[in-house]
Amino acid sequence: MDETTVEGLYLKLKRMIGDYTPDFELRYKAELAAEIIRLKAEKNAVILGHNYMEPALYHTIPDFVGDSLELSRKAARTDKDIIVFCGVKFMAETAKILNPTKTVLLPSEKAGCSLAASITAEDVRALKARFPGVPVVSYVNTYADVKAESDICCTSSNAAKVVKSLSSDTVIFLPDEYLARNVARETGKRIIFPSLLEPGISAQPTETGQAAEDAGYAGTMIGWRGRCEVHEKFTVDDIRRVRQQFPDVVILAHPECSPEVTAAADFSGSTAAMIRYVEQTAAPRYLLLTECAMGENIAAANPDKEMLRLCSVRCPHMNQITLEDTLKALQLNRYVIEVPEEIRVRAVQAVERMIAIG
Repeated sequence: MDETTVEGLYLKLKRMIGDYTPDFELRYKAELAAEIIRLKAEKNAVILGHNYMEPALYHTIPDFVGDSLELSRKAARTDKDIIVFCGVKFMAETAKILNPTKTVLLPSEKAGCSLAASITAEDVRALKARFPGVPVVSYVNTYADVKAESDICCTSSNAAKVVKSLSSDTVIFLPDEYLARNVARETGKRIIFPSLLEPGISAQPTETGQAAEDAGYAGTMIGWRGRCEVHEKFTVDDIRRVRQQFPDVVILAHPECSPEVTAAADFSGSTAAMIRYVEQTAAPRYLLLTECAMGENIAAANPDKEMLRLCSVRCPHMNQITLEDTLKALQLNRYVIEVPEEIRVRAVQAVERMIAIG
C-alpha cells in the first residue's frame, strides 16, 4: 500500500483511527496529507512532528517524530532546504539555531508556549548577576534569547544528566519549577527560588561558581517559577480517582508535572521515554499525564494497548498546528522563523552541548 497517495493514506488512517473518526473526515484528512507529501518532495522539505501532534497529522506527514531532543538531533542533521516544524515556536527556533542557512517554517504563528514565555533574557542576566559564575541550564522549552544567555540546554529526558555533567555543585536551572524540583530530587540537591529583588552575593565570580558556594549555596539548584499550563493542572487527586475506578492502571507522568504527581505515578519520563515504556511493557491499561494527543497517537500505533484518556486539559498552542495550516505553510512559505545572528551564535553553543550529552 502506497502511503503517499490519498487512497493509501485513507486506508492507513481508517485502520488506525477509524473506530472513532467519521469516514468523510478520514478521506478529507487523507487528501490534505497527500498534497502536503507531494509539496514536501517538490520543495525539498523535511517535516518534523512533535509527539503532541494530533493523530491524523502525526501518523501521515512527518518524516521524523519524537520529543524535543530527538527532533533537535534530526534538525541538526537534515540536508533539506526547508524545515517544517509541526510543534511550537521555541522548537522551530531551535531548528533555525542549528540550521541558519535553511528556511524554517512554523505552520501557525499562534503556536507559542506558556512555559517559554515565563522567562526573558533580562531575567536570566539578572540571575547571573545575583549568582556570578554559576552555570545556567535552560530547558529547551525557552526562546532563543534565553538560550543565548545559557551555558547549556536540556530536555526533560536528559535534564538530570546535564546537571550532573557540570563541574559546579551549584546550578541555575530555568524556567520550569516542577522539572527543577524533580531534577533536584533526582540529583540530591536542595532547591531555592530567589527573588531578584534580594541582594546578591558579594564574592567575586569564578568559572565554577565558587563565589556562590562560598556564600552557602553549595549543592543548590537555583530555580525559576515557570510552569507548563497543561502539566501543572494534573493533581494527585486525579491519580487517586483514576485508580479507584481502574485499580490495574499504570500511570505515567511527564516531569513537568509536580513532584507530588510524579511520585504518585508509576513512571515519570519524557514523552519519548513514556512511549518506549508503553511499547515495552504489558499492562491492562495505561494513563499518560501529559498532552492528551500523545495517548491517542500511542493508541493508534498500538491497537493492543488500552489507553485511558484524561483530556480535559489540552495544550492550546500545540493544537494550533493542523494539516490545513501545514499545507498553507508549504504553499505560501509561511510562517518563516528568524533568529538574529548575534543571538543565534550564542544560543547554538548551549543547544549543541545539549545534543552532545544526549
